[in-house]
Amino acid sequence: MVPVPALRIESATPEDFDRIADLTVSTYVGGGLASTGYAAELADVAGRAARAELLVVRDDSGDVVGSVALVLEGDFGEVTESDDEAGFRMLVVDPAAQGRGIGAALVRECLSRARAAGKRRVVISTGTRMTAAQRLYERLGFVRVTERDWTPVPGIDLLVYAREM
Repeated sequence: MVPVPALRIESATPEDFDRIADLTVSTYVGGGLASTGYAAELADVAGRAARAELLVVRDDSGDVVGSVALVLEGDFGEVTESDDEAGFRMLVVDPAAQGRGIGAALVRECLSRARAAGKRRVVISTGTRMTAAQRLYERLGFVRVTERDWTPVPGIDLLVYAREM
């Protein structure tokens, strides 16, 4: 992997929301990872920011090239089962910036923040078509928790992964 120079991970600001929405919808829906019926939720960045800690990765020009919603409490994670679990959702990296370790950096930041918040496990769900994400999670120590797999709507099966802290 090529080192990633001058990337910054920080909290998103409202000025970032349009870019995050465009990036998330185009990557998930345009990339065939989610249906058009999910586009409105993917585009609702303000709603996401109200229920989770929204993080962004900025390149050396200050442009947003990745984002994730970190869930340390509440039900936005939809996969956590107890107060000692954290989760993250809607991890996205600009296709033009993929392969630079941005997704891994965002996941590591989520793990670090979950650990600092006293969580004992990070639990996530991912679509069956998201094989690149699954490989990333496994490389970073997540393991499948098949008994927690779920179907939010008919025809959409989600796989659950967890990592102990």
